Parts: sequence; structure tokens; C-alpha cells
Amino acid sequence: MTYDLIIIGGGPGGVAAGIYAARKKMKTLLVTDSFGGQAVNSASIENWIGTKAISGFDFAKSLEDHLRAQPAIDIIDDDLVTKIEKKDLGVPGGGFAVTAKSGRMFETKYVLVTAGSRRKRLGVPGEDAFDGKGVVFCTTCDAPLFEGKTTAVVGGGNSALESVLDLIPYSPKIHLIVRSDVLRGDPVSQEKVKSHPQVQVLWNTVVEEVLGDKFVNGIRVKNAKSGETQQIALDGVFVEVGLLPNSEFLTGLVAMGDHGHIVIDPKTQTTSCPGIWAAGDVSDGLYQQNNISVGDAIKAVLNIYDQVKKS
Repeated sequence: MTYDLIIIGGGPGGVAAGIYAARKKMKTLLVTDSFGGQAVNSASIENWIGTKAISGFDFAKSLEDHLRAQPAIDIIDDDLVTKIEKKDLGVPGGGFAVTAKSGRMFETKYVLVTAGSRRKRLGVPGEDAFDGKGVVFCTTCDAPLFEGKTTAVVGGGNSALESVLDLIPYSPKIHLIVRSDVLRGDPVSQEKVKSHPQVQVLWNTVVEEVLGDKFVNGIRVKNAKSGETQQIALDGVFVEVGLLPNSEFLTGLVAMGDHGHIVIDPKTQTTSCPGIWAAGDVSDGLYQQNNISVGDAIKAVLNIYDQVKKS
């Protein structure tokens, strides 16, 4: 069977695209390993339009439920796409073979990539050795494990600020390690973090090593301006230094920016490869937000529908 469209990814953008594609009665397959994307790790999402607040878990479930309510879409929710190759299917400006990690292969006229992103790592000694032994990437999941213990959060954006706020009910002392002299998150979150007595902000500071024995017992940091180093005794390090796009399987097929974001035309979400569209965090769109991912993915599907009608 040849699909009109294969959607890669189960985050907000992918689900929105799936719903619109199903309603347009395109023959569509959505492939993902899970639903919700990065949002599933949020304790409370408060900027999803139409909902005052919702947990990441409930958000992911509502997305999945809405998608599964559409009768005209096929869903694979336990696999990852690992390769896309051009294939002559007699389709103007399209035609691809899509291969998944499981070895399954599918044919499609067009592809929409909403594969999202994953967390960056520090890349310092000790990070890998103590992963899961004090080095943590999800406060929503693991903050309760650090009740009564000293922690550090590394990063200066919204995810780092949210992690600090998640830790405040549990960790009596939180070091926020910021590599610059400014925070980049929402002003409201910034004020909550900077004014809280449990939080110490270390400006212009980078982590050079994670220390420990069987578990993390400290970090070595360096002030980027003075060059001074110090060791901080603690029990947990929460890494929140940004995201990397999940775009490796498209290397050589579409144009990408320096950090791997897929270059798109913001009017249509088309990529440099005819027949492939991209939306959400995997693309080089200016802002990375759930609401924007949804809008951009819908825009892509409507443009794809125009192509399907011509094919």
C-alpha cells in the first residue's frame, strides 16, 4: 500500500497534522514511539490555549485520545523512523520509502517530519558515568527522589527555571548554574527563582566535571570570567541546557542549519527536498512552542493536501 502521507512524530505538531490529514481523508500513517513530545515532562503546562493548566502526562493522553478518535488514519506508536529514501512512485514532487527501526518499510507520496527534539548533554567527565545515579534530565520524574538533598540545575532557559521550581518543594538548597550573566526564561519564572531563599544562582559559570563514588557527591565548576574553579558538594545534577533536533535520519536529504534544524519555507513548511515538509522543534522555525508547532504542522498538512489533489 502507498500512503498519501506519512507523519513522523507524536508530539503536538504530529498529532495536529494527523487529525487534519484524517479529516481531509488523506491515506495517512503516523509513526511515533510515544505521544506528547518534550511536553510530557512538564509538571504543569499553562500556556496551552484554551486550558488553564494541564500536566504533561494528561496533555499527552489528550493528544493521543483525540488522534485515535479519527477513523481514517493508521497509527504505529512503538517505533522510530530511521531512514527516508526517494522512490519513484510516479508522483510529481514526491515518492519515498520510509524505514523504521523495527525494519518495517512503508511507501508514501509525501512526508511530514514532526520528530521534535531531545535534551542536550553537558559532555563533561562524569556525566555518563553517573547518569541515573545523580545526573538527571527530568525533574517531573525525579524531583521527589531528592527530598532533603542539595541539588544543582544547569541552564538558564525556561526548562531550567521550571526544573528549579519543581525542586523547591523537595531540595532545601538548589544551585542554578548559568553560563552567562542573564536568564533567558519567562520573566515571571525568573523572578520566582531569583527571589527564592533556597536558590543560589551562579552566574558566568560552567560545569567542568561531575564528581562522585557510587553516586554523585559534587560538581567542579569554573567561573568563565575570573577563571576560578570550585567544588560544590551536592547529591543531584539536573541538566537543562537545551534541545537537539531529531533530524539525523534526514542527513543528506534536506538542508539543515548548523545545529541540525531542518530549513523550511515558513509560508508552507516545505523543505529543500520536494515532497518533504517539516514543522515543530525539528525545524528552524523562529520559536519553539506547542501552540506554534500545532499551527505550523496544520499549515504543512493543508499545503500537502493541495499537492495530493493534484497527484
